[in-house]
Amino acid sequence: MPPNTEIRYRARELGLPLGRFRPGKWNALTDVAGVQVGHSTIIRGGGALKRGRGPVRTGVTAILPNEHNIFEDRVVGGGFVLNGAGEVSGLTQLMEWGLVETPIFLTNTLSVGQVSDSAVEWMVEQYPGIGNEHDVLIPLVGECDDSWLNDVAGRHVKAQNVRESLETAISGPIAEGSVGGGTGMICCDFKAGIGTSSRKLPQEMGGYTVGVLVMNNFGRMSDLRVAGMPIGALLQPQFRSMAKRTVSYGSIIAVLATDAPLNSHQLGRVSKRVGLGIGRAGSIAAHGSGEIVLAFSTANKIPRTTKKLVYHLRVLVDDRLNPIYEAAIEATEEAILNSLCMARDMDGANGNFAPALPLAEVKDIVERSAFKMAPKPQAKTAQLAPAKPVQPPPAPRMSESPRVGEAPPSAARGAEGMMTVPLPKPDGSSS
Repeated sequence: MPPNTEIRYRARELGLPLGRFRPGKWNALTDVAGVQVGHSTIIRGGGALKRGRGPVRTGVTAILPNEHNIFEDRVVGGGFVLNGAGEVSGLTQLMEWGLVETPIFLTNTLSVGQVSDSAVEWMVEQYPGIGNEHDVLIPLVGECDDSWLNDVAGRHVKAQNVRESLETAISGPIAEGSVGGGTGMICCDFKAGIGTSSRKLPQEMGGYTVGVLVMNNFGRMSDLRVAGMPIGALLQPQFRSMAKRTVSYGSIIAVLATDAPLNSHQLGRVSKRVGLGIGRAGSIAAHGSGEIVLAFSTANKIPRTTKKLVYHLRVLVDDRLNPIYEAAIEATEEAILNSLCMARDMDGANGNFAPALPLAEVKDIVERSAFKMAPKPQAKTAQLAPAKPVQPPPAPRMSESPRVGEAPPSAARGAEGMMTVPLPKPDGSSS
């Protein structure tokens, strides 16, 4: 296929209905104050796969929840596993303690160990008391399989890449698409990778910010949905002859940040709504796919050492969670779409190819769909004719089996499909 040279732009430029809440200043995870993101991207070589040599299409993304002091001033965290054919090291402790005490890293499946080891090395340098005056730690490292494009078994992510992702982490706009841990990722057979989005709630709903960042690698082309439209199925015919990955369904790791004062249980509940946002984009959480969500709140800092017996948390009233749920769903869907919109064509191992999502075609589909959904103008008439009385449709003969859409509850089959409740006769008796 000829290379896609069109200018890339984020999903909002497509004119999509992306929810009712406004994004933050950067429309990114970093709209939550104190959160920083950095990438290390590794792209080398091409052609046939030679293990240990390439082609290399991978990297690391680092998320710092409160700049560079997460070890001493921990934040409240939670998570949710929608489908567990994937891994986030350190998740077990996060779910047990409800605390985030390390940066969060995203990389490829076979580099989790290297990233975790390098993260420990970096943190021991920053905090020499680890393992002595302080207890040990387990870095949070999430993974997706980039083997369609990358020499994943060559394990090309090194300690210097982990350090680069940490040392380049900043607030403000975040690079998206084929960067960092998302370099070799694919979504629904299109090139994807890192995507992010945020929502700023109105003051009457608390004024809180909710940000989401994804490393997006799930699904097949027919799955993809954009603002509810089956874009993947509509685009599929023109990509029918293209070779596609068939062994792996891929995965997605999502990280949610908020300044809303939530406890760990509430963050777990919000993480489930991130799963709904993933579903909006077309994921079925397939058998071989890992949909894993991490979430943290920056509203409370939990000191590692204190002489106090009790620490106090500000916690949002549960009844006020609904806007945060909605914001999480909206930001997740848009983050996934941004990962697709900002990625470009990429070839990789053994000539495997992932095309960029054709933005011009998607925008055309969206615009034509919006035009068709618009109400038709009413013709002006001097005088309207009186409306004819609406006659009710004739009742079906009771000897006919009612169709599903017409059947009253008493005619529905049991949940196991083994029993039919008899319909009442016209005279009120049972048949």
